[in-house]
Amino acid sequence: MSLNVVHLVGYVGSDPEVRYFESGSVKCRLTLAVNRPSKEDQPDWFNLEIWGKTAQVAADYVRKGTLLGVKGSLKFDRWQDRNTGAARSSPVILVERMDILSSKRDTDPNAVPAGYVPEM
Repeated sequence: MSLNVVHLVGYVGSDPEVRYFESGSVKCRLTLAVNRPSKEDQPDWFNLEIWGKTAQVAADYVRKGTLLGVKGSLKFDRWQDRNTGAARSSPVILVERMDILSSKRDTDPNAVPAGYVPEM
C-alpha cells in the first residue's frame, strides 16, 4: 500500500499566477507559508499547483495574505539546468481540495477592521 497525502494550513505569500490554456484548462500556482509551533522558527514555504475549477476559484478569490487550507499530494517538478545541464527538481503540492479560511475583510487593505469604532 502507498499513500501520498498532504494537508496544510497557511497564508498565501503572493497573488496567484494564473495560466489559461487553449484547451480550456486553468492552472494556478502560488506559495503558502505554514508557521511552525515555535514563534522563533521561520515558516515553511510550499509551492502549490491548482488545476480546473479550483484554480479559477483561487484566481478569483485568493490574494496575498489569504488563510488557506489545502489537501493534495506531493510531486516533484523535474528539469535540466540550462547553464550547467544538471538535473534539478522542486517539490510541489498538487492541490485536490482548497478551503478559503479567511474572509475578504481579512485580506482587503481598504476594509474597516473588525471591532473598529470611529472617533467622535
